[in-house]
Amino acid sequence: MKIILAPDKFKGTLTAAQVTGIEEQAIRSVLPDAEIICVPLADGGDGTVQALTTALGGTFETFTVQDPLGRPVSAEFGMTPDCAILEMATASGMVLLSAAERNPMKTSTFGTGELIRKALDSGVKEIVIGIGGSATVDGGTGMAEALGYEFFNASGEKITGLCGGKLSEIAEISDSKVHPALKNCKIRIASDVTNPLLGDNGSVAVFAPQKGATPEMMPLLEAGLANLREVLYRQNMITEDVPGDGAAGGLGLGLRAFCSAVPESGAKLAIALTRLEEKLNGADMVITGEGCSDDQTENGKLCSELAIFCNARNVPCYLLSGKIIGDPGKLFAGYFATVPVEMPFEEIKPRSAELLYQATVKFAEKMFAK
Repeated sequence: MKIILAPDKFKGTLTAAQVTGIEEQAIRSVLPDAEIICVPLADGGDGTVQALTTALGGTFETFTVQDPLGRPVSAEFGMTPDCAILEMATASGMVLLSAAERNPMKTSTFGTGELIRKALDSGVKEIVIGIGGSATVDGGTGMAEALGYEFFNASGEKITGLCGGKLSEIAEISDSKVHPALKNCKIRIASDVTNPLLGDNGSVAVFAPQKGATPEMMPLLEAGLANLREVLYRQNMITEDVPGDGAAGGLGLGLRAFCSAVPESGAKLAIALTRLEEKLNGADMVITGEGCSDDQTENGKLCSELAIFCNARNVPCYLLSGKIIGDPGKLFAGYFATVPVEMPFEEIKPRSAELLYQATVKFAEKMFAK
């Protein structure tokens, strides 16, 4: 019996790697001779570095960079023989700020740029960057500043400390001092956000309020991103708008314009990077899961993308999630919850490992016991 364990994180309780470890122990208690392959996954949000680096057998490195407000913070990224794996949230994420500190007029992606610079300094030729969880609406200008881009206003004066509140000042951008390794490095954006940069479904309208934007800030941020976009077009740094430009406060656009980055489905990228297709050869089943699955799981989430991938190769994919609310869809060969829907999170959190182990044992007994 060959079983592939390929979950997402159980948000707020267990990392994807922890989930695979617990599930492997539980299955071996029922089926000790099973061939079990652990492939923790992530789709570009928090946990991407940990999951993909672990799955690829890479190493972790930690550097001190600037947080969204310019304070020092330790940020981790993964190194594999083939690429570096970064997560913008470790340097520029909302998790680094208190609710009172959130202000997208002042926050910057400078620290994300510092992480990219560190990866470039190591000589890596490919970078994968997950861009979920940002605290910023600076269009990636802070990141670009850290990489050596220079920004000037209409009077030719240099603008420093790029952030959401300074986007409307930008009149010209210079790349004369950009990190020399940038042009020879392939950068892949892991994100499933498809919002445009501007408009009713754009970066500001949809995401800025949760980052601390007040009603007064909203039109200023929108105007700033519109100005940045205009300058980028004028200097031929972009030639078209693409879905996902609005991701992470416009970092999707910034990565394209400043780093020639390519946006990709985070889920599909994770499946490709971990060489899951090779691992599926001879597999009897795949078990995936997440903290909570519901009737939206089928709409492009990592677990559903994995199920589609498995179904196309005639390998049944089972969903074993923390909670299951409603019907997660027909993509899965079966689905099972580790906790009752009514159990409060405060009770689940300290017992998450125990509850997952018990539920996986029951699943294994049902599926494999003779």
